[in-house]
Amino acid sequence: MDDRDLTSISRRKFLIVGAVTATALALPPFICAQASAANAARAIKSKLSITVNGEVRALEVDTRTTLLDALRENLQLIGSKKGCDQGQCGACTVIVDGRRINACLTLAVMHEGSKVTTIEGLGTPEKLHPMQAAFIKHDSYQCGYCTPGQICSAVAVLEEIRNGIPSHASPSLTEQPQLIASELQERMSGNICRCGAYSNIIEAITDVAEASA
Repeated sequence: MDDRDLTSISRRKFLIVGAVTATALALPPFICAQASAANAARAIKSKLSITVNGEVRALEVDTRTTLLDALRENLQLIGSKKGCDQGQCGACTVIVDGRRINACLTLAVMHEGSKVTTIEGLGTPEKLHPMQAAFIKHDSYQCGYCTPGQICSAVAVLEEIRNGIPSHASPSLTEQPQLIASELQERMSGNICRCGAYSNIIEAITDVAEASA
């Protein structure tokens, strides 16, 4: 077998692989359509009642719907952002029954009777929450995408410290946590700011903490 034969075989294999690849690329839309239809057939709806920003809301959602999607898609409260959708960035942080959570990691049906506070429930343009005002004062945002989650988390952080809940940065598990930068940084570490406004965020939180004290 000479070099021309090897080239010919290589070319044939290349054409075969190309044809298979082209076929594979044509399949996903069909497969996705089938998968969507199958998911729709398996959907189970559930009714629930939750209090969102002080208002009782009745919902009927797919049992697989996350709290974040229920807030954004069903209640049109789009302040809570969908970032990573994996609980890693904190953009979706809301306050549920006094505790901050990642709304993308919990199902809506798990919160029957819960009290949920989103960024819309903290303040309004006419009457800002102190934390919202502090973020503006200290320029604690740039693109603003993470800001709703940052603010909700910051409000809950101060409440945690007031209640004496320790963090990994707390020197003692029994003594009152201190309002210092390292404590705030540790507690806010689950909220990512890709613009890097971290120092300004800490300044805003410290400002609110000192004013309330």
